[in-house]
Amino acid sequence: MKSLKNTIATALLTLFLSIFSFNALADRNSEAVEKITIHINAAIQSIDAENPTEALEHIKQAKRAKKELNSEQNAASIGRLSAHFNKAKKMIKKSDYAGAKAELETAKSGYNALDL
Repeated sequence: MKSLKNTIATALLTLFLSIFSFNALADRNSEAVEKITIHINAAIQSIDAENPTEALEHIKQAKRAKKELNSEQNAASIGRLSAHFNKAKKMIKKSDYAGAKAELETAKSGYNALDL
């Protein structure tokens, strides 16, 4: 009887901790997507203000925030979305600001559409 109680207590504790960790992970992923979106918006505003140096810095910060995402189910999507950052950087360096904004908008909508 004592081992049954221990087994049940252990199972309940494991269940509680796993639920808590999934919620914490989801919150952390949501915060990471929010940071990415903030930096993308700031990069777009910098492009509108014709400040490519600042736009490149915000793209760099968005890529750093991307590393905070912890989602194995979306790993392939996250990799494809980060390619938009690289394309936007190349376009900014070539002074193709409209193309860079389009790439950043695509990345932003993709990150916001992730199922976290």
